[in-house]
Amino acid sequence: MSHPASPKSLEALNAFTFERILHEDPITHSLTLLGTFPNQNDASAKVQAIVRIEKTALTAEDSPRFFGENGLIRKVEVEESTDIYTWLFGWLKEERERDVKINVICPATEVHIRKYTTQERIVVHETPELYKKHVKPYIEAFPPSRTKWVENILTGVSEQHKVLFSSPEFLILPDMKWDLKTVSSLYLVALVQDRAIRSLRDLRHTHVELLKAIRHQANRVVQEKWGLERGSLRMYIHYQPSYYHFHVHIVNVNYEGGLLGMAVGQAHLLDDVISMLELDTGDGPGIFQRITLTYALGDQHGLYEAMRKSLEDPASQ
Repeated sequence: MSHPASPKSLEALNAFTFERILHEDPITHSLTLLGTFPNQNDASAKVQAIVRIEKTALTAEDSPRFFGENGLIRKVEVEESTDIYTWLFGWLKEERERDVKINVICPATEVHIRKYTTQERIVVHETPELYKKHVKPYIEAFPPSRTKWVENILTGVSEQHKVLFSSPEFLILPDMKWDLKTVSSLYLVALVQDRAIRSLRDLRHTHVELLKAIRHQANRVVQEKWGLERGSLRMYIHYQPSYYHFHVHIVNVNYEGGLLGMAVGQAHLLDDVISMLELDTGDGPGIFQRITLTYALGDQHGLYEAMRKSLEDPASQ
C-alpha cells in the first residue's frame, strides 16, 4: 500500500510545491527536488516529498516549471507505487515517446533529504573497532519503517508482477532506477530474505552459496529474457549501502550512467566478495569483520561527524 499523499496522476503531481534543488547531476541528466504535496487527510497541512526527474537533457532553471497548471509535463503514467516510493513516466507532449522518469519519495524524512543533497566528501578508514563503536549502533538504530518497502516486496505485498526470480533465499527484480525498457542500461537488484544480513560487514563464509546462487540466477535471467551472455553484467555490493537490508546490484556492464554508484571504495564486486569469503575457514570472525574498509562519506551522512573525528584523532577509535 502506498502513502495517501503519494501522487498517482498528473493532477496530483501538479500539486507539488517546489522548495529547492537537492542535487543536479549532469552525468545522469537528472534533478532531485525538495518540496511538498497536500495532505489528503488535512487540507491545511503539507507532506514533505523528494521528486527526482531524469531526462536526456534538463536545466536547473526549469525546476519550478515542471509541475503546475501550465507545467512542462503534460502526461504521466504510474509505473509502481509501494509505501513511500512512487515511480512514474512523464511526457512533455502526449504524442512523444516518454521523456522523463519521475521518482517520488513521500513523505520524505530528514534522512532522505540529507541523502539526496549534494555533499562534500571525505575518505574514511573504517576499522573493525570503528564499526563496533559507531557504525553498528547507527545501523541498529534504524527503525523498521525505513525498509518497509523492502519488506512489502519480500512478503508479496507489492511489486510481485515485476519479480524475475523468487526463491526462499532471495528475489531478483528491476531496480527503480531502470526504465524497464532500455537493455543497455539494465539495472536489477537481488534482495535477500535473511534480515540478519544488514551490510557487507555481516557476510560470513556460510553465505558463499547464497552469493553464488544470486550470481547464477542473475546470469540466467538476463540471458533468457534479454539475450545477454555471461560477462554482460557487473554485480556489486555497496558499502555504505543506501539502505540496510542486504542487496546486490545487477547492472549491464555497458551502463555508463551508473558509474557514480560504482565508485572505488563504495562498490565491491560480487565475484571479489565471494573469493574473499572462500578464503575464510568458517572459524572465528569472518574476513569482513577483520578488515579495514576504506570509502568516501558525504557530509550529510549520519556517520560523517563520528568518522571525521576519527581522522582528526585516531586515538578516539
